[in-house]
Amino acid sequence: MNHQSGINKKAWEYRAYEFWEKRDGTPREKAGKILEDPKGSLKKHRHYFEEINGLKVANVCGSNGRKAVPLSVLGAEVTVFDISEENRKYALELAECANTSIDYVVGDIYDLNVDRYREGFDVLYLEGGVLHYFHDIERFMGILFSILQPGGRMILSDYHPFGRCIGADSTYQPVYFDGTLRQGDVAYKQFFDEDEQPDFPDVSIRHFTLSEILNAVIRSGFKIEEFTKHRGWTGENLPWEFTVLASK
Repeated sequence: MNHQSGINKKAWEYRAYEFWEKRDGTPREKAGKILEDPKGSLKKHRHYFEEINGLKVANVCGSNGRKAVPLSVLGAEVTVFDISEENRKYALELAECANTSIDYVVGDIYDLNVDRYREGFDVLYLEGGVLHYFHDIERFMGILFSILQPGGRMILSDYHPFGRCIGADSTYQPVYFDGTLRQGDVAYKQFFDEDEQPDFPDVSIRHFTLSEILNAVIRSGFKIEEFTKHRGWTGENLPWEFTVLASK
């Protein structure tokens, strides 16, 4: 496991299960919501999964299973790759409560046994903002390309790099081209009391420009089929997220 991944593993195994219960409810409560509308749980990406029954899906950095479980309920064979044992614990309990099953592989994606999974998946699904956890995006994309079967597709959704240039008070921050590897807050730190927050380990992140992301996808061998920008969570008239649909 490389140094950056080791830092991120430590951070994402600190009270992550507790956070998911705070945000999403217990696995049983979350499963109940998923079962009411599994396709709805996929939100803006639901139209990519119209015909998913029987397909093998790799949910890379799949976190607490919030996307893997509805995909499994819809009939896909889902494998989650993630670095956190705490995430795995919640995800497997979530799957059990939803009366389905998923495979969950904990480890550094850089250390993935590519020969074992080579061309083993019909679909790769990455969402929720994961690219900044991988300082070598070219290597990361190369691994993804290797485990996707010919004719398969990758659905990659992440934060739009433009959003980093807008501060909390809507002021401009000239950081777009800053690709420095730096320490930052783990994503869920703010959900805990202020007097507890100093105890949370930092994550190690490296931000990329949009051209760096798209060029890494292309150079790895993927063919970009579609590129979509998304508004913010409350409808802001700014590009806060994007989705790349690519094929092999």
